[in-house]
Amino acid sequence: MLWKKLSKEQIKERVFAALNENRNYDSDYILGIPGSYLDTEQFYRDADFLKEAPYLQTLINNPNHIGCHTLTEEKGEDLFRGTQKLEIELIRMVSEEILNAPEKSVDGYVAPGGTEANIQALWIYRNYYRKQFRAKNHEIGVVYSEDSHYSFPKGCNLLGIQAIPVKVNENNRQIEADTLEQRICDAHVQGVKYFIVIANMSTTMFGSVDDPQLMAGVFKKLDLPFKMHADGAFGGFIYPFITRQNQLDFSNPHINSITLDAHKMLMAPYGTGIFLVRKGWMHFAATEEAQYVQGLDYTLCGSRNGAQAISIWMILQTYGPQGWKSNMRELITETDRLCTALHELQIPFFRNSDMNIVSLRAGYFPDELGLKYRLVADTYQGNARWWKIVVMPHTKGEVIDAFLGELKNLKN
Repeated sequence: MLWKKLSKEQIKERVFAALNENRNYDSDYILGIPGSYLDTEQFYRDADFLKEAPYLQTLINNPNHIGCHTLTEEKGEDLFRGTQKLEIELIRMVSEEILNAPEKSVDGYVAPGGTEANIQALWIYRNYYRKQFRAKNHEIGVVYSEDSHYSFPKGCNLLGIQAIPVKVNENNRQIEADTLEQRICDAHVQGVKYFIVIANMSTTMFGSVDDPQLMAGVFKKLDLPFKMHADGAFGGFIYPFITRQNQLDFSNPHINSITLDAHKMLMAPYGTGIFLVRKGWMHFAATEEAQYVQGLDYTLCGSRNGAQAISIWMILQTYGPQGWKSNMRELITETDRLCTALHELQIPFFRNSDMNIVSLRAGYFPDELGLKYRLVADTYQGNARWWKIVVMPHTKGEVIDAFLGELKNLKN
């Protein structure tokens, strides 16, 4: 078992041992790397507090985690081997102990965010279809619900492939089989032959969760090729701990890759997305021209700060699996309390019972109240139809109570 609760001292020892295994710009002869430690005029590297701050010390030491180290463990860049090993351990923790992958069956890396991780998946599958089937870009389509994150139309635009959004049922935010089938048939008639399917493990605005079995069933019925990616950028660190049976993890053979975002539920620094894909697929993103990089590069971003991977590793080890599950259950309990109050106030809303997102129908309270409490509107380009609340540690208790208090005053 890789994921277990560690004391602060144990975490500090592991991280500093990893840093000691890295090559050091101060003490090693390093002439050819286009990088260095952080500028000493701005970042004081000898401050006493850094001895007790492993993340900040890693940030100061500035390790570059370019490449995909689960794939090139022994032949990747060796300057930062120590912290790279912790990233490998992190990828295994998340894929195997949260998302039920078989041992050492998944490759992955810590990306600058969920947007890149989602586009990384599209990039891999586009290249797969082009290489294996000689598909043209216009013959490759990405199927996703209209509630999906904007990274998918963005990725389609960047990669020159077809965006195929599908309408959802307004009441349950689900794609219906008949609607999906018709949308796919229409796209097929227009020349799309190969499909990338997005299954959401919590949509950004509603917290809704797609049914991957329904989606796969339609493609099987139509006998059309597809590869499925699960977007868990929001739900990846809460939904698997709350739901009774997660169909959006690696125990489902239809799921080939998954995105998570540690800077959401896990409260890691921004720039800590995670991309995971089954073994045998990462090579479709290899940049053969990166000959000067040991082990090549398989990522969109190239160079990336190894400290971000360390931050996720530290947070997971601080809580352990049971501690993190307890944290997420507390958020669900608080979300339940919010929803009970909204019912009593007769304010309509949508909420997936396994998620901490509550989307309130616009028009039942002044927009100014939504803006005051920084609820997120579904659009700022016209009249909002929904206002979203995300229940997080900083919103529990006082903040939610203040918002509910103002709603009650409006009703009186």
